[in-house]
Amino acid sequence: MDYDVAIVGAGAAGIAGARTLVAAGRSVVLLEASDRAGGRAWTIELAGIPLDMGCGWLHSAERNPLVTIGKQANFTIEQGATAWKTQWRDLGFPPADQAAADAAWNALDERLKSDPPASDRASDALEPGGRWNAYCNSLSGYMNGAALDRLSITDFLAYDNAASDANWRVHEGYGSLIAAAMPKAELRLSTPVRRILLDGQGVRLETDRGAIAARAAIVTVSTNVLAGGAIGFDAGADDHLHAASQLPLGLADKLFFELKGNHGFEAETHLLGDPQNPETGSYYIRPLGRPVLEGFFGGTGAVVIERAGLLDAFAFALEQLSSLLGSGIRKHLLPLAASSWCRTDWIGGSYSHALPGQASQRQVLARPVGERLFFAGEATHRTDFSTAHGAWESGIRAAGEAVEVLGNPALK
Repeated sequence: MDYDVAIVGAGAAGIAGARTLVAAGRSVVLLEASDRAGGRAWTIELAGIPLDMGCGWLHSAERNPLVTIGKQANFTIEQGATAWKTQWRDLGFPPADQAAADAAWNALDERLKSDPPASDRASDALEPGGRWNAYCNSLSGYMNGAALDRLSITDFLAYDNAASDANWRVHEGYGSLIAAAMPKAELRLSTPVRRILLDGQGVRLETDRGAIAARAAIVTVSTNVLAGGAIGFDAGADDHLHAASQLPLGLADKLFFELKGNHGFEAETHLLGDPQNPETGSYYIRPLGRPVLEGFFGGTGAVVIERAGLLDAFAFALEQLSSLLGSGIRKHLLPLAASSWCRTDWIGGSYSHALPGQASQRQVLARPVGERLFFAGEATHRTDFSTAHGAWESGIRAAGEAVEVLGNPALK
């Protein structure tokens, strides 16, 4: 055997699994299809500003293990309240409407908890013809990456009941924190795994750079990659591939503008583009005091801007901002960067949600195949799916399962 364990994917789950295995004295190789580590945690620096193109919030921060890891590595963690769900100067969203929209979301949330429809489809709990249904769908897009008609109520509540309102940030970038947590283990970038085969002795992984033999393997790739057939498996993984198809990645994308000149914005403010449009952008202004505006699109809104292309996506955001702030704002906004997670090879989306009636597929996806093949990734977490810390914890769980099996003398 070349290694004790081969890990497929060097995102948060893969890195956490590698750290656990290295600490247990096991030899490890991480096989990453792309040219960087971090997966959906990705920080770039433009104009001297770190920009998180993927995950950016330390959700449920008071129990998020990455807070401690970040502090130990001397990353700067920003605590406290955020401007999310506020409206700068009430532009385009008067206080009475804000209260009514918030009440509509709270009423929907209560119906999901106390009287969920038998269909398990979240949209079936909307008030028929409700004035704020589009607003509720926009919130679902931001939170779940999908509209309410594609969302399992059981799955949504599993997350919602476990999550807290503590959402913190990393000044240097969440993606930078994840990448910096890589242990002293072999990392092979630009090495897609094409097939995984089990035999009596271990696992054979066929890659674009040759075959690798390991005693066990941990697969951490996204559900869209699994369900799309990018990696072939021999017998035993059919249930996992079906489970992945029922836990698709939703979509959330970001557009960043640099703020130039005397724009008049205070730090840490927020604008919702159009509360009556489920495809609206959500705009965080001067996060952490920086001269940027971060546009966030989720669900159908993210699908629309990805289909439109980069230029039209920025044009749409500029139009929404101009309608609220006046055309003069255009001279202060310089397009910087944008994500396109649906088009990102070897990921294919943002974060998982369960389709109606399919919440139990998370447990299926998390099950080992035999005693050699283990699965991790945010989609395998029962409550903290769709988060970096959920992926992290799943990697630790899968690595622990592998260590336990490898310690069995009968399997050596």
